[in-house]
Amino acid sequence: MAAYHNRLIDGFFIRPFYKMILNKPITLQDIEAVDIEYYKSMKYIMETDDVECLELTFTSESDVYGQTVEHELKPNGKNIKVTNENKKEFIDLVIQWRFVHRIDKQVNSFLKGFTEIVPRNCIQLFDPKEFELLLSGLGDVNIKDWQMNTAYKGEYNPHHRVITWFWMAMYSFPNELRLRFLQFVTGTSRVPMNGFAELQGSNGYQKFTIQSWGDYKQLPRAHTCFNRLDLPPYRSYEELREKLLLAIENSEGFDGVD
Repeated sequence: MAAYHNRLIDGFFIRPFYKMILNKPITLQDIEAVDIEYYKSMKYIMETDDVECLELTFTSESDVYGQTVEHELKPNGKNIKVTNENKKEFIDLVIQWRFVHRIDKQVNSFLKGFTEIVPRNCIQLFDPKEFELLLSGLGDVNIKDWQMNTAYKGEYNPHHRVITWFWMAMYSFPNELRLRFLQFVTGTSRVPMNGFAELQGSNGYQKFTIQSWGDYKQLPRAHTCFNRLDLPPYRSYEELREKLLLAIENSEGFDGVD
């Protein structure tokens, strides 16, 4: 109803749910801001060269009213070992089971009501970030409050020239671009009601953080569960601003977002 009547929702869903509404695939990167420990476990499985030593099978366990229930991810899954060759398939199936199939009934009921009002083809042109902005709107970003509640790591400090250029870029951006940049770094475009001091991370309050990283040839990298931006030491303001814009425009599926 909010989308149909052009009204905004004072709240937001997790990113995987926006993807489900838009019928877009959920990836491992989407899980980080939802369940950081589960994300780390899946990422370790993906990156290790010796997954066989973990003795995993194509099954997933869940807690149902205090009892552990095993679910086969594919036919005869309990007898299929996870190997380096099939671990990507295993992770894809785990994500689909944990974040999609277990709540199929509830999601389908929601979508039935939603699509009766707004046909799905009317929202297919949006990506998940744009769809969040459509439903939740654009809040005003108070850059002074943002600056006061930002932490710095590595070589950076409030007076470092790269940080000075960074804030110059934020002041130069229109409000919509600032919010899209917040989406890139924190996973959401919503600023807390009481300002950046109450910005939430995966384990409670987590300040927006800028850390020195990489070299000037690389794009900025974001860690959404920690509200952290890894910002390379660019050589000029113009170069920094251009790289920030590239990161904002290409963050979907970008390897530097985790």
